[in-house]
Amino acid sequence: MTPIQYDVCINKGTERPFTGETWNNHEPGVYACRVCGQELFGSVTKFDSGTGWPSFWSPIDKDRVKEVPDHSLFMRRIEVECANCGSHLGHVFDDGPEPTRLRYCINSASLKFNAR
Repeated sequence: MTPIQYDVCINKGTERPFTGETWNNHEPGVYACRVCGQELFGSVTKFDSGTGWPSFWSPIDKDRVKEVPDHSLFMRRIEVECANCGSHLGHVFDDGPEPTRLRYCINSASLKFNAR
């Protein structure tokens, strides 16, 4: 892993917006966990949120991600982890598009893109 990948996945860091390798990717495929390889998000649920991080309105399956309360930085957020290995992925917010109205805001550094 690169230093930023390690910081994000293991130390629960965050990459700077508009710097990750997949934030602006529009190819068909699947986004997998950088650490264990579990497939997490499909390109069909990816959308441009304008935030500079890859955003998805749903994981491939809810059982593939774990949502954990996060009270760091004096905020109330919901952290998203890989349910298989516990790697930090990002956070989920309730300001996304239909049909879920969710925005899984995920760090590129925590994902490996597999084109299909």
